[in-house]
Amino acid sequence: MPSGLRSVAVFCGSRPGHNPAYRAAATALGTGLAHAGMRLVYGGGRIGLMGVVADAVLAAGGAVLGVIPEFLCRREIMHDGVMELIVTDSMHSRKLKMFEAADAFVMLPGGLGTLDEVVEIITWRQLGLHDKPVLLCDVAGSAQPIQAALRASIEMGFANADAIELFEVLDGPDATLARLAELQPSQAPANSTRL
Repeated sequence: MPSGLRSVAVFCGSRPGHNPAYRAAATALGTGLAHAGMRLVYGGGRIGLMGVVADAVLAAGGAVLGVIPEFLCRREIMHDGVMELIVTDSMHSRKLKMFEAADAFVMLPGGLGTLDEVVEIITWRQLGLHDKPVLLCDVAGSAQPIQAALRASIEMGFANADAIELFEVLDGPDATLARLAELQPSQAPANSTRL
């Protein structure tokens, strides 16, 4: 049964990382999204895991929407193979456009930018600004640090115990794709004017 999700935002590194498993996971996820008929929404670059996942979607005949702020067009080397590309005026407007275009969010391994994106999306969900699924694709333990940080916040009394339910952790791209196939778009109206 095809998923009801039309677009999935993927947050991931603008570097490839040291472990070859990261590149393999990005390729598998991108190929799987294309085969499932889900459009990739991502940061618009052609380097690092960002480029790998976009290239995999394109190679499999899928649709890609890239969203990149103008000042990063050269730094992250804007992907010229992406047919649909939005250039924004800021990082915040980039995240807002990606949010608006996506039915769900997936985090692959990445650095500070990836953490910033996924934590903000989880925070918006905690605040009731959306109810879109947030999936962390754990590749060789990549999701463990963010889980540990949230658990520490809970233990120290800075977050409610149910905050851990704001996202799901899946073991690799196959499990992530299988979960995406089960999901339907959120019925809760997104109020992006409050973001």
